[in-house]
Amino acid sequence: MSRQTVVLGAGMVGVSIAWHLARRGRSVLLVDRRPPGQETSYGNGGLIQREAVRPYTFPREFGKLLSALPNRRVDVRYRLSGMLQFAGPLFGYWRHSAPRYYEQIIAEYASLIMLSTQEHEPMIEAAGAAELIGKEGWLEVHRSQAELARRQHEAEDAARRFGVTHDLLDDKGLANREPHLGADLAGAIHWTNSWSVADPGALVAAYAASFQQQGGELLQAGVHHMSQDGEGWRIDTDAGRLDAQEMVVALGPWAGEWLKGLGYRLPAFVKRGYHMHYGAAEGQRLRHWIADADVGYILAPMRAGIRLTTGAELARLDAPPSQGQLNAAERKARELYPALGERLEAEPWKGARPCLPDMKPVIGPAPRHKGLWLAFGHGHQGFTMGPVTGRLMAEMMEGEPTAVDMAPFRADRF
Repeated sequence: MSRQTVVLGAGMVGVSIAWHLARRGRSVLLVDRRPPGQETSYGNGGLIQREAVRPYTFPREFGKLLSALPNRRVDVRYRLSGMLQFAGPLFGYWRHSAPRYYEQIIAEYASLIMLSTQEHEPMIEAAGAAELIGKEGWLEVHRSQAELARRQHEAEDAARRFGVTHDLLDDKGLANREPHLGADLAGAIHWTNSWSVADPGALVAAYAASFQQQGGELLQAGVHHMSQDGEGWRIDTDAGRLDAQEMVVALGPWAGEWLKGLGYRLPAFVKRGYHMHYGAAEGQRLRHWIADADVGYILAPMRAGIRLTTGAELARLDAPPSQGQLNAAERKARELYPALGERLEAEPWKGARPCLPDMKPVIGPAPRHKGLWLAFGHGHQGFTMGPVTGRLMAEMMEGEPTAVDMAPFRADRF
């Protein structure tokens, strides 16, 4: 099988790249071992986070680091084997979280986030997926008045610099918008120009179907090996050999390991996460997506039920699952939202977020191989930034001017 471009990885990022290339008339084959949107993109909190201009940092305050040592927090847990495996990248993450680096990272990261809803919009329309999208924003609730005030200050800064919109809610205002919350809450930030998605996997699948309607092809097959072959690329799969003039690696948390076979040692690591769906008491369903910000989890009223999504688990990609973090989040969620019902699945979903130490993705050409393009490392925001990445990658591959400066996202920055 011969194709001009093969895109490896059918999550939000890979599907978006394939969509944009097909839209420009390229012959594109999208390859994944599973159907589109059934890995990392399936399991997230279901938000297109226009407000997320500040990437998550590694804690640097001694008190926060000390509080994580007992390994009982809801927002972050760790396994020693994972900490040892990713020691170098995690040290880099800690270093880049220092204020002198972080302020510059915010500006670069925000250049992608600012285009997020704008770039989802045409894909939603082309895919006929508007029924999956809510444009009422979401609520970041706080128990601590001091933390709410700190976040209000950041929200005002994001409004001035990056066009983020929000409402500040006190306890009474929050109760008006979400009357079934039961915890003692100080209030909330209502992020008003972010969007919610009732079924994240279905949205990616709809984008993939739109890609096929534009002439793109989809192959469900495992990849065994990829290598340069003259002026092009050879990819060996379950379905046989593929030949491509150009190849895009958008393999999310698996990208780092695959690229080692081509001689690249990029400092990738993963933050794992879990979710579970729950019922809700009759007549007491949540109206908005809710982040319990002082604790570290999300409650999302999705098609499949109320999805509880955990914070980060620093562990090896292949480590067996552990339910401790989910169980702890569930206990807190029942305090926040007493109407939360029974679990709707026998086992929680587990996935991994692909991360890099400076909190920014790699988007662009590989440094040492002609015709090899990389797009991974989006951390918590691959679902949000996928269509932006798709547009930018297509612009680069077609030799067009890019919507933003791509220098901060070059692979050779490491």
